[in-house]
Amino acid sequence: MATLAQSGQVSPKPLTSYWEFLKEELVPYPGRTALVGRMVMAATLAMLITMTFRLPYGAYCAIYALAISRESTQITLKTAVTRIASYSLGAIYVLIGATFFVDDPLLRLLWVIGTMFLTFYAMSAMSTFVSAVDIGYLIVLTVPLWDEHISGEQRLEATLWAVFALTISCAIAVVVELFFEATRPGNDLLRSIADRLTSVEATLVCYGTGGTVDQATANKVARLAMLGTSRLRRTLCTSNYPRDYMEQMGAVVALVGRLVDIAASLSHLGIQVSGDDRQRIRALATSIGSIRADLLSGKAPGAIELNDASEPSSSGIPLLLEMEKTVLLIPAVFSSDGSISELGFLPSDDNRLSTFLAPDAFSNVDHLKFGLKGGLAASLCYIIYNAIAWPGISTAVTTCLLTALSTVGFSRQKQLLRFTGAIVGGFLFGMGAQIVILPHLDSIGEFTVLFVAVSAVGAWFATSSPRLAYFGVQIIVAFYLINLQEFKEQISLSIARDRVIGILLGLLAMWLVFDQLWGALASVEMKKVFVANLRWLAEFERQPLSEERKSAIERSYFLRETINTNFDKVRSLADGVLFEFGPSRQQDLVLRSQLRKWQPQLRMLFLTRITLFKYRLQLTGFELPAAVRASQLEFDSRLAVVLDRMADRMEGQTPAEDHDFKDAFDRLEKAVRNCCSEGPQRSRAIELQTFLALSRTTKSLIMSLDNEILPPKIETQGESVVKGFAKSREHRHQPAS
Repeated sequence: MATLAQSGQVSPKPLTSYWEFLKEELVPYPGRTALVGRMVMAATLAMLITMTFRLPYGAYCAIYALAISRESTQITLKTAVTRIASYSLGAIYVLIGATFFVDDPLLRLLWVIGTMFLTFYAMSAMSTFVSAVDIGYLIVLTVPLWDEHISGEQRLEATLWAVFALTISCAIAVVVELFFEATRPGNDLLRSIADRLTSVEATLVCYGTGGTVDQATANKVARLAMLGTSRLRRTLCTSNYPRDYMEQMGAVVALVGRLVDIAASLSHLGIQVSGDDRQRIRALATSIGSIRADLLSGKAPGAIELNDASEPSSSGIPLLLEMEKTVLLIPAVFSSDGSISELGFLPSDDNRLSTFLAPDAFSNVDHLKFGLKGGLAASLCYIIYNAIAWPGISTAVTTCLLTALSTVGFSRQKQLLRFTGAIVGGFLFGMGAQIVILPHLDSIGEFTVLFVAVSAVGAWFATSSPRLAYFGVQIIVAFYLINLQEFKEQISLSIARDRVIGILLGLLAMWLVFDQLWGALASVEMKKVFVANLRWLAEFERQPLSEERKSAIERSYFLRETINTNFDKVRSLADGVLFEFGPSRQQDLVLRSQLRKWQPQLRMLFLTRITLFKYRLQLTGFELPAAVRASQLEFDSRLAVVLDRMADRMEGQTPAEDHDFKDAFDRLEKAVRNCCSEGPQRSRAIELQTFLALSRTTKSLIMSLDNEILPPKIETQGESVVKGFAKSREHRHQPAS
């Protein structure tokens, strides 16, 4: 195999993949059109209300009405309540500070500088990042008011109007969400369950027609499997459903989650379906579709008849019998009388305390550094625009607030999105409309058409992944600030000019401060998160540590959610690496390439282990003989050791070689064969062969990763970063030609 040094000579060419990146981000997905429609409707209503009643801060009212809309009514309501509380806290802080410092310019300057530091410190130290940003945004929005030469009553009134406008935006978003909720059948919980059943049904249909699962379906099933059911269970726990219904739906959520896990495993096994089993699979898909239709219509699913549900697959299709048994359990949940709790599938009684600050808020020096960096950048902008008496560029402070992230690459990425979004929304849409379109409009109705069109474009971008969403938000923000600042047709081009110059000033301050002081490289953070995921996977392999099944299931949900979140973090940080430059850039790009190569293997390993975890819990349909179970626990324990060893090597340690993992698998394989040779029922033999196939896949994946991940050998900016630890061991592989 070629060494990493050789591969490093070919640097990635991101320009060639930009078009593919845009296609991936802008492609429609289920629910995207409806979400964009809700966002645009909320913003349009906010615009009409503020224009009709001439409410101050109309632009911010429309911006936040659009930004608060989410896929879930409950999430939208919770977000609205949280943000109203954050705005109120921000306003109280501003008013108290103004009371003490407004009359003394020097004290006021010191208060503003201290406020900027506290704002950025809170963004890092508070457990809820969005709340900290909302409090900071209200502060940044209203602080310039107290610099103006107006009466104290006018300043107070303007501050309260800012809170009122943002509160109105939250109320509008909730009303629109409730309206959409009333016009579509079902609820968020049932729609989410139905979406999972649809993905399983689509997978089975592919097998039932004799083909293989298409990539889009496989990706969706894999994504849902890694996502798990934690969000559904939290939704269920916070609902006001009767206790009996909560128990029933808790069992349904768990059973549907099991179906998704099995479907995700099937897509990686490459099974071949014979003609005799295709009809059986199609019948199973039809039954799942019937259950989905009943749930969406608000009815309890009717009894399902699967004639072959007690017989193994004629062609030995793995896990088919388990899927059929799981499907049969779903209608049984609604006809059972008090036995649901025995399944161990009740929603979580999660009583963990929700703290206002992060556990390490006062012990982690990184929070202090972040507050100092952000406060310095924002204070510089504040001093500059006041020194030159140019309040129009006060958006520089907002730029600092909204682009200050934990890593250099992340900050640059968001700064670039903010700047390009401001250019498109300010110059192209904003100034373009002022020059070409607005002179020909003479009614609010015609302006509404323009407003809806631009909002739809921005909202479509804003509903992309975090890699592009901020670009859409900035299109909307720039256009709204230009055209909703006054209650008349805006013909002055100075607003767009001032906004873009303010953004440039903020970006300059961020570059000076965040790149030069304690800059945390995205490449370093990317490696840390990847290593953390290896250790979380190792812990997942050691579960359950508790003898109580419910506790083990609860812990597994937490681990699955954490691992899935870290997968997304690595992906986002990999994008941030492209925006970092310096002497270590070449090595950082090579590291990025290697981690992106290992991510899919680690994801596949994770998906496989999700299904095998059910064998470890001995769930219904996943029971193992005692001898096989003992070998499985030993194999899983050695697998955790291998994962920890890989993490150690990536952190620069050189742990001793350990061949017990191979021996543990050999003993597991021998135990399975011994059980099969003792003449068990044919169904049990097929189940054991399925278990062994999944375990063999695990062995192949983990050995492939173990052979590629070697210790780091060079130093990069600020920390030892990998240069050659992806090179294959030469004593195991031949060099590439």
